[in-house]
Amino acid sequence: MNALSAGIEPALAAREIESFVIDSRDTSAGSVFFALSQPDYKNNGFNGDFDDATQFVATAFENGAAACVVRPDRYEEHKTELEKFRSQLIFADDTIVALQNLAHGVYSEWNKPVVAITGSAGKTTAKELTAHVLSHGGRKVLCNIKNYNNGLGHPLTVLNLAKDPTYDVAVLEMGMSTPMNEIARLCKITPPDVSVVLNVLPVHVEHLGSIENVAAAKAEIVEGMKVGGTAILNADDELVAAMASLSKGKVVTFGLVNEADMKATDIVVSGFNGSRFEMETPIGSAAVKFPLNGKHNVLNALAAAAVGASFGMSTTDIASALSSVAAPPQRGEIVNFKQGFTVINDSYNSNPDALLSMVETLVSGGTEAKRKIVVAGEMLELGQHGTEIHHETGRKVAASGVDVLIGVRGLAAEMVGGAAEGGLSDVRFAADSDAAGEMLAAMVQPGDAILIKGSRGVRTEKVLEKLLEKFELADNNAAER
Repeated sequence: MNALSAGIEPALAAREIESFVIDSRDTSAGSVFFALSQPDYKNNGFNGDFDDATQFVATAFENGAAACVVRPDRYEEHKTELEKFRSQLIFADDTIVALQNLAHGVYSEWNKPVVAITGSAGKTTAKELTAHVLSHGGRKVLCNIKNYNNGLGHPLTVLNLAKDPTYDVAVLEMGMSTPMNEIARLCKITPPDVSVVLNVLPVHVEHLGSIENVAAAKAEIVEGMKVGGTAILNADDELVAAMASLSKGKVVTFGLVNEADMKATDIVVSGFNGSRFEMETPIGSAAVKFPLNGKHNVLNALAAAAVGASFGMSTTDIASALSSVAAPPQRGEIVNFKQGFTVINDSYNSNPDALLSMVETLVSGGTEAKRKIVVAGEMLELGQHGTEIHHETGRKVAASGVDVLIGVRGLAAEMVGGAAEGGLSDVRFAADSDAAGEMLAAMVQPGDAILIKGSRGVRTEKVLEKLLEKFELADNNAAER
């Protein structure tokens, strides 16, 4: 509470704080509720219109909140209702900045290593892999819940250190979607000791204008790291590799194609059961039996391995850790059904490179499948070239060797058109994920192998939910539901 103590009632400053929340429904005894409002969101790079949470301050106190952080101007607007709580209010000109400053204060008192991860795709998986590797090495690791990687989720994650400072390291993914220096702001909260950049893809160009601008925004994670830190960069992505010049310390590279410090060679795909590869590092090599699917996940594994090596782990220990990971929910998880078909559920997000990588996984792993079916949702935030990108992606899907493409929503119709133009005879379009789920459930047959993938806003997980309503999971299912 020290970072918010200045100028508040002594009795309030002495209160035991149990949690920090931004949703009044999450308040309980000992909570501090930050009442966010539209000016705060706008000042901090959030798109859209948001409710003024000052209207929920009274409810937060009814739920047991110890204190609420409010803007002075919003207090004046709600003074009649809030005056009786005056001694429990903390005033801040920007409540989001106050939340972030508090998180920085907690981080500064904790003062242990931070690993920061960004990229246009794969951040959450790489974060989970990295946390798993470091945990395997005996460290207690704090990492973002789900994908809490923005100006709100990041400080809320860091504030967990106020309650439990015994974590040895924090592994934090950092996201961005606007030109408002979002990653630079996150680095000010927790300056990274290790900065990882996975890739730069044409995602968020709708807001940033060009892929070069996306690269510049991602590069803030290298610019924001501590002097003497380590930048871990994808050697196969020229926009990422160029960030080496921004490093204030050591540079470690990873890749499959170009020369790199951390490499994977002799990659063998094991159906839908992941892959095997030889991990080569400057201090030795080791065989990895990797449970996740897709070459993009092998790159994520190499990034995690590079982090482990930077913390002094041996190549053998890192290989052992990578061999024992599990796919995060909706990120390449394999779902087997009693009726004899298999689904690769990769519903969490999508972009052209990630989609085509998972299509390759479907084709290479489904050689014994009766049909290889792709359910591909519209890919969002691709900017003014979205139509052409969807069309060309459809042509590439057709050339990959799949049997059926179901496009879901919006510009996915262009993907379907491109696939038809590319020679794929069985192409279909569904207006939304519910309709796609009904369509797939009506046509699926024993022996089919199905990939479900789509941008978050398309909610392609609903396709799987439709299958689960109609069919039973197999007994050998690794997915927990």
